Amino acid sequence: MKIFRILFFIGFVAMLQSCSSSRKTSNSNRSNDINDIKSTVVIKNNPARRNIDVKNVQADELVDFAKTLVGVPYKYGSLKKENGFDCSGFVNYVFNHFKISVPRTTVDFTNAGKEIPFKESRPGDIILFTGSNASSGVVGHMGIITIHDKKNFRFIHAASGNGVGVIISEMNSYFIPRFVKVIRVFLP
Repeated sequence: MKIFRILFFIGFVAMLQSCSSSRKTSNSNRSNDINDIKSTVVIKNNPARRNIDVKNVQADELVDFAKTLVGVPYKYGSLKKENGFDCSGFVNYVFNHFKISVPRTTVDFTNAGKEIPFKESRPGDIILFTGSNASSGVVGHMGIITIHDKKNFRFIHAASGNGVGVIISEMNSYFIPRFVKVIRVFLP
């Protein structure tokens, strides 16, 4: 029985660390005013600047396609639908579907696109977070914004907690302290 508890604990800790950790969200921890969210993360690495050419693809087209992937399981290091996705593998798969080249890893998105204030974000923008350690200063999780209006904010991502997979989440007390920034790749 003691070995079972130890193995369960080790498995639980490993689950929390994958894809720099993300969890399924709930409505109970939402901020009172979603537009007041500001990053408190101090970036500790500075990868090269990356431009992303979205060609003639529209942001809503990309978001609609991303939503068709809800339910695909989580798999660390994977960008293949058949195997499941990690967070950056999911973003890669969605953009690559439209033949748009994007960085492979979350950290390489740190200086991609154009940084915009959270309150100005819109569907198709990419949201970046640290992993489970909010003070790490390193981008470790990401998603694609699906809705942002006066009261609603949601993003789609591949969540690792309990092997959840691709889900649509709201900002809550887990994500807010880990929020790094929003980047826009669909420029007017």
